[in-house]
Amino acid sequence: MIKHAPLASLLLFSSLCALPSSADDFDSCVVKLKETAQAQGLSRDTIENTLAKVKYVSRVIELDKKQPEFSQTFDNYFSKRVTDWRVKEGRKLLKENRALLDELSQKYGVPPQYLMAFWGLETNFGSYKGKMPVLDSLATLACDPRRSKYFTGELMKALKLKEEYQFESSQMVGSWAGAMGHTQFMPSAYAKYAVDGDGDGKADLWNSTTDALTSAANFLNQLGWQRNERWGREVKLPTDFSYEYLGKDKAQPLTEWVKLGVTKSDDAPLSTPDMSAALYLPAGHTGPAFLGYKNFDVIMRWNRSVFYAIAVGHLADRINGGVSLVVAPPKQDNLSRARVKSLQAKLNEKGFDVGKPDGVMGRNSKTGLRAFQLSVGLVADGFPSEATFKALGVI
Repeated sequence: MIKHAPLASLLLFSSLCALPSSADDFDSCVVKLKETAQAQGLSRDTIENTLAKVKYVSRVIELDKKQPEFSQTFDNYFSKRVTDWRVKEGRKLLKENRALLDELSQKYGVPPQYLMAFWGLETNFGSYKGKMPVLDSLATLACDPRRSKYFTGELMKALKLKEEYQFESSQMVGSWAGAMGHTQFMPSAYAKYAVDGDGDGKADLWNSTTDALTSAANFLNQLGWQRNERWGREVKLPTDFSYEYLGKDKAQPLTEWVKLGVTKSDDAPLSTPDMSAALYLPAGHTGPAFLGYKNFDVIMRWNRSVFYAIAVGHLADRINGGVSLVVAPPKQDNLSRARVKSLQAKLNEKGFDVGKPDGVMGRNSKTGLRAFQLSVGLVADGFPSEATFKALGVI
């Protein structure tokens, strides 16, 4: 078992946060990292023959600091992730792994189609697990001031995993941020949730599908997966819907959604077990609407993105024989960060406080935008439509 970091090592984290991220200063940063590793009880062999040999990867810093020119629309995101190929491949692999998946479902409470959906979205069912050296990536990020403390911790976890399981450094490859294996676990998640599913004495998320799927089921179970409950569903809103209750903070019991006129997407009435649900409109009121249940929140603890959670849930439904969305995501233009910043600045000017403009439509921005939309008689869905930009005077 991997032990928690001692207090002495935590004190060293703060000294790393001020270190510059250039390659010239990388060597001095590694000296500090070696001190942290020693304080955390890592072996001399690991410190001198692994940590001392990590390399600076400038590409990692570029990817970490890269600010995309455009915000991705729901249609662009969803259409690239919930594909016919992934549905077909997911159904095929579900059949091939049925015995294991049924066993995991019984033990951990996570139905097979969800494990297939996570596997498909994370690595295309293991066909692309990343190629960047994890230890080099994590060391590079640990020596960058932006998130030094977090990535120093992840690096230490990765080194302990290497010691515990005797992984070769060359085997430990993954994403630029250090996510690893079939299920793209960060080292801290690997250390806490990985399971030796095939009984060979090692939880190997790179080479063992059994270990990877078992670990994913354990992870979701530990995050609070609700046995015998859905993730959520696509729903249909009445034409006179007021959009008063949007997002996790405005979750309502299913009985209340029924009173508000919400139905299943095929017009059938919602069932009303004793559950609450939150309403999500990822493309605004002209796009599909979704109710997210407790398992939706669990998915977002894996990846804190509404788009991701909807994609996982719907892909799982499709793999399990479900149909495509009744309301297809509308084609929408990408939003530049500069334009969103202008929108945020205008909202602030008009008294709808959304915080410092940052070009990201977060919770505060959506709340402020909805309040503005209400004030001028627009559909108050909190979505930055062209009509909303026009009303704000943003070009």
